[in-house]
Amino acid sequence: MRYLIIGLGIYGSNLALDLTRMGHEVIGADKNPSLVEGIKDYISTAYIIDSTDESALSVLPLKNVDIVIVAIGESFGASIRTVAILKKLGVPHIFARAIDQLHESILEGFDIERIITPEQRAASDLVNEMGVGGTIESMKIDDDNYILKFAAPDFFNGLRYSDLDLSHEYGLQLVAVTRSVVSKNILGLDRPNARLIDVESDPDATVTHGDILVCLGTAKAYRTLFKAIAD
Repeated sequence: MRYLIIGLGIYGSNLALDLTRMGHEVIGADKNPSLVEGIKDYISTAYIIDSTDESALSVLPLKNVDIVIVAIGESFGASIRTVAILKKLGVPHIFARAIDQLHESILEGFDIERIITPEQRAASDLVNEMGVGGTIESMKIDDDNYILKFAAPDFFNGLRYSDLDLSHEYGLQLVAVTRSVVSKNILGLDRPNARLIDVESDPDATVTHGDILVCLGTAKAYRTLFKAIAD
């Protein structure tokens, strides 16, 4: 895949390098020449531009990338203005980093694809998500076992949770299931939240698109599942 990362500070540069190591094509942009100079040899292309200037931003290959990531963290205003210009220019897939709850609430008003919150500030979490193609967060339990949180594969949709045999098919233990619901944020805007689904006591609970599964298993077991997803 091809990514454009705007904002090459610590978060943005680490994200760019991680995506490049995974084999993705990464284009970077920042108004700070020293940040661009420091990463230009490690990614596909790097631009020195002020992303709050619409004429400058429109020079970037916005329509030739899969996702544009606004990783600006040091300037609240620059982040908001950059997202606003990207929306005006018709960029379809925008991820943006939020530095606090107010920033997150304002970004929600732009209806962008993904807001990266302080709780998800590790660049590696986002890399995992984009590399697999679904929401992925992980916690290592020991050398062999991990807890992973990920979007239910599409081929699970419509199946009853009571009929899923993750343990037998993939060697995974289903720990919890959450589903997105809409609530109001501090500005009164709609925002998604998660609600726990009690699949143990409801034998008719079915997998719905967007359900998030929390599982326990080995790296080998997850690879088996993700290979099945890819196929």
